[in-house]
Amino acid sequence: MKKIFSTFFLLVSIVCFSQDITGKWFGAIDVQGTKLNFSFNISKTGETYTATMDIVEQKVEGIPINTVTFQNPNLKMGIEMAGIEYNGTLNASNEIVGNFNQGGIAYPLNLSKTKTETRKPQEPTEFNYYVENVTFQNKKDNISLGGTLTLPSKDGKFPVVVLISGSGAQNRDSELLGHKPFLVIADYLTKRGIGVLRFDDRGVGESKGDRNIATTKDFATDVMAAVEYLKTRKEINTKKIGLIGHSEGGIIAPMVAANSKDISYIVLLAGTGIPGDELLMQQTYLVGKSTGMSEEELQETSVTNSKVYNILKTEKNLDAAKKQLAAVLQAEFDDLPSDQKPSQNEIDAVVAQQLAVIASPWFQYFITYNPSLILKDVKCPVLVLNGEKDVQVPSKVNTQAIKNALEKGGNKKVTVVEFPNMNHLFQECVTCSVDEYEKIEQTFSPIALKQIGDWIAVQVK
Repeated sequence: MKKIFSTFFLLVSIVCFSQDITGKWFGAIDVQGTKLNFSFNISKTGETYTATMDIVEQKVEGIPINTVTFQNPNLKMGIEMAGIEYNGTLNASNEIVGNFNQGGIAYPLNLSKTKTETRKPQEPTEFNYYVENVTFQNKKDNISLGGTLTLPSKDGKFPVVVLISGSGAQNRDSELLGHKPFLVIADYLTKRGIGVLRFDDRGVGESKGDRNIATTKDFATDVMAAVEYLKTRKEINTKKIGLIGHSEGGIIAPMVAANSKDISYIVLLAGTGIPGDELLMQQTYLVGKSTGMSEEELQETSVTNSKVYNILKTEKNLDAAKKQLAAVLQAEFDDLPSDQKPSQNEIDAVVAQQLAVIASPWFQYFITYNPSLILKDVKCPVLVLNGEKDVQVPSKVNTQAIKNALEKGGNKKVTVVEFPNMNHLFQECVTCSVDEYEKIEQTFSPIALKQIGDWIAVQVK
């Protein structure tokens, strides 16, 4: 049977997440060392959303929320009389990343459908180094970005790396499915004498800006702003600034390094070396296969995706492209037997959901971008790391493409390491499917951490 609609994957997780935000959501904030656990119960009648709020520690339940609006992927809730407002972004892993504001003070509050939040074994509980929450400006786009700078100590002059997240709305810890890989990486490197700056993506947490109109190229200016900020800090050895980019971050790091003399080395974690449309075709096939899709379904999905990518590559006007894309997606349903076809309202909802993702500036830029064209201009040392079992960024084809592009540009300072039995998140895996990410207790393999730390130590000595 023909698949009801085509499935598109991104570099972090599945992007075509459900628009349905109804149900119970859980999260917690930290108020001067005191943890407050929240739950929000969101309902929908027709096109209108309503919600109530519980605060466990204060033993209050069913507090009515006056205003609830959801314009995929942005959620806004408010209690006017109490001066409370919540702004969040639904991400690809069905988590809402956002801030709880009261009395002019913002507290990071991420919501998930899972009630019990368990600290993963690698998450640090003590910080025997200097930690500072910072704000810096992207002057080009006139937005403020919030992050965390960790240094081995308050006094001294240290090498530093900027962590660059993958696709989708990511906070400074690159929080995903209960894991905080950037927190783990930052903790490890800081304890090895290397400062780390990690920051909320544009439009997430304490960072401003509208990510709905931004592209990968725009995100690169945020990283450049981070580098410019570090150059103003007396604790930073400005001759030893590096970048570590995961997934889409592995596309962004070379963009910055190729256009800045301030970058002395870069680390690409599951970075890509082939054009975006080729990557997504391979990714969709591998992820689909790992989740049990039949070969017939995989081939049909590939045909549809190919049509979608060709439209976006040839029609630069997104409004015009949207009409053509809607026709392609509608045709998927038209081909179904009548007894399997949803109502037209349901079809329209699915089509609108997919168009919100694929008929966007980010998606159009991504599928037309060829990383190899900028990689040849990167002259600093590069460490290329991939998990052999990565189904989102297939390892061999991408590491080879990256290596070829760097060497074509004359860069002989390239180290490539492929880790066996590791997935896209650099977890040591068993099935290595996307579904397994959340089930694995390990956040980031110690083997991969040591490889990163050892290599950077050589670059900064």
